[in-house]
Amino acid sequence: MNNDHRYSEVERAAIYRVIAERRDMRHFLPDPVDPAILKRILAAAHQAPSVGLMQPWRFIRITDSKRRLAMVDIVDKERERTAEALGERGEAFMRLKVEGIRNCGELLVAALADGREKHIFGRRTLPEMDLASVACAIQNLWLAARAEGLGMGWVSLFDPDELATLLAMPSGSKPAAILCLGHVAEFYPTPMLIQEGWAEEQPLQDLLFHNTWGDTG
Repeated sequence: MNNDHRYSEVERAAIYRVIAERRDMRHFLPDPVDPAILKRILAAAHQAPSVGLMQPWRFIRITDSKRRLAMVDIVDKERERTAEALGERGEAFMRLKVEGIRNCGELLVAALADGREKHIFGRRTLPEMDLASVACAIQNLWLAARAEGLGMGWVSLFDPDELATLLAMPSGSKPAAILCLGHVAEFYPTPMLIQEGWAEEQPLQDLLFHNTWGDTG
């Protein structure tokens, strides 16, 4: 069947390449990010799909050095709590580099807005769809950043209430991710957690079911 809506072979290859080469980065150079590039990738994030066009995402750009250091402290405290919860794997976890807040050229916080409509479209039965919409925006930003040659790291080790207080966020809103963005010396050839021996990727065929849960065909 002829598909007139299909992109060219070169364009398709570029899309699949950026998806395959996206990495969760932790090592950054301190060089600043070009404001025009930052504007482009934030625009890409804002073009993400959202349930009921609610656009629940908010991005907070951190430019104050004291607030940046305070965020490091928040992450470090949660890192220690996580290591304790991991038990015998805690020591190995503490050796992992889990954030790049100190050195990244741009620091953003992606958040859920307050006052979201509770029963908009799919949220009546799946209230977490607003968070899924924010995740789509983050992924757009991530892929656009990679296409621009910038690294991005998603940091999830923080106490949401403590970070919300630091950022003067209103009641009902919630930080979803700390995003470290900037130039890198090189991109990891494989995900860092695989390189560090922390985890292994599961093959798609083990995660694709047919008709009923667990039926891999």
